Amino acid sequence: MRIARFLHDDVPQYAFVQRDEKDGRDYLVALDGYPLGSRPVTPTGKRYALDEDGVRLLAPVIPSKVYGLAKNYEAHARHMYAKGQSDVPHAPEDMVIFTKPSTSVIGPDDPIVLPPFSTDMNFEPEVAVVIGRITRNVTVAEAMDHVLGFTCVNDVTLRDLQGSDPMWTRAKGFDTSCPLGPWIETDLNWRDAHISFELNGEDVPLASGTTADLIHGIPEQIAAISGFSTLLPGDVIMTGTPNASGHLEPGDEAVVVIEGIGRLRNVVVRA
Repeated sequence: MRIARFLHDDVPQYAFVQRDEKDGRDYLVALDGYPLGSRPVTPTGKRYALDEDGVRLLAPVIPSKVYGLAKNYEAHARHMYAKGQSDVPHAPEDMVIFTKPSTSVIGPDDPIVLPPFSTDMNFEPEVAVVIGRITRNVTVAEAMDHVLGFTCVNDVTLRDLQGSDPMWTRAKGFDTSCPLGPWIETDLNWRDAHISFELNGEDVPLASGTTADLIHGIPEQIAAISGFSTLLPGDVIMTGTPNASGHLEPGDEAVVVIEGIGRLRNVVVRA
């Protein structure tokens, strides 16, 4: 099942995304409430085509917080070392966890804004986990019971600031640094989801990978983070960048592609 958040005539709503077998198009089936709330939601009877005038997809959730894992794939750790952005050529033994504020989140087709204090913006395509219920001190075995679904995320990073700042707050937490979307997919093969990236319409082979190569798996991530921070419905965990990242310039079209979820497109602009 796919769950989307969208605007219709400037009114934000939630919807199920369904494929019409007759015409092959995707439609938004509007819901009467918030799918992460305590009461069940039901369709309102209204349906909108994704490409209909006045319809625009938004970030599928507004999280209270976003957590991310750094160097959670060996290939990405080696890439960072080769670029001189890490002191060791391998991933750390322990999880490296950072956070992004909710104000960093944008949706599909929203612009990624390059701040004036940076000259080296990088893309990082990842699978994001969306939490479905209050999650505190859960075990690895319990973790996936607390997941609503998964979406695409671009962990946009200012690599020059990441190298100069002791903390990564500016490098990873600036406004527009967390594109999410296009929707939440509740039924994903999260153990082996393929991730790829397209830059200006061209596939970037070195950026691709699969969650099968995660060092710290998704249940382990949820259990570890919930051990020190209560996760609320709608909170997001970025599970890690599978391989190489790369430079973004104003005017670039950045597209995260995750098999089983879809495509998240954003264009870079200058502040």
